[in-house]
Amino acid sequence: MTLQTGIILASMALGGLYGVALCWRPHSLFKLVVKTGSTALLALWAYLLGGPVLLVAGLALSSLGDFFLEADEGDRFLLPGMGAFFAAHIAYIALFWALPQADRSVLNLAAQIGLIASGVVFIRWLAPSVTKEMRLPVILYGGIILMMGAAALRLEPAYLPVLLGALMFIASDVILSFQLFVRPADAPRLALPSIALWFLYYGGQALIAWGVLGNLA
Repeated sequence: MTLQTGIILASMALGGLYGVALCWRPHSLFKLVVKTGSTALLALWAYLLGGPVLLVAGLALSSLGDFFLEADEGDRFLLPGMGAFFAAHIAYIALFWALPQADRSVLNLAAQIGLIASGVVFIRWLAPSVTKEMRLPVILYGGIILMMGAAALRLEPAYLPVLLGALMFIASDVILSFQLFVRPADAPRLALPSIALWFLYYGGQALIAWGVLGNLA
């Protein structure tokens, strides 16, 4: 077994453990280590396989965001976490623009417009549930992740795993926004939405990495 294979298997093991046993449970140091470790190992795997700097940066910044969001049960580190993910999406946008692009088509343009329009409607619906202090960060974050998704929609068919990963990432953030802003702050986390959120997020990151690295071979 190569080092790279061992690292991705360890990442998947930690990601699976977090998803099936930890993601809805209260904060703990063990939970923090498992969650952050699973995504940090994805970044290390991409780096060791010679992945583009922007891919490694996107994965590493996402892992930093995971650390902040899991470091406290309250919202003390919510803004730093959002900032890390915001920077990760900038790295992904730059990466996707540098990858081979599909020929422009009416279908492609319609998909981009549909994604952005749906996102704008959702953010507008979500805004009243968000505190005034968080409203602008949420709007800015929503805008950057929609740009990331639109950039992924421009990729050649060979990068379909990257597109699926980007859309899964967006779907995970939709669930997260419900958990953070719509559900009462004192409500316990429900297992099923938390499991769906995690596997959409982790699976999305893994697909983005796999899709980019697979096309480098």
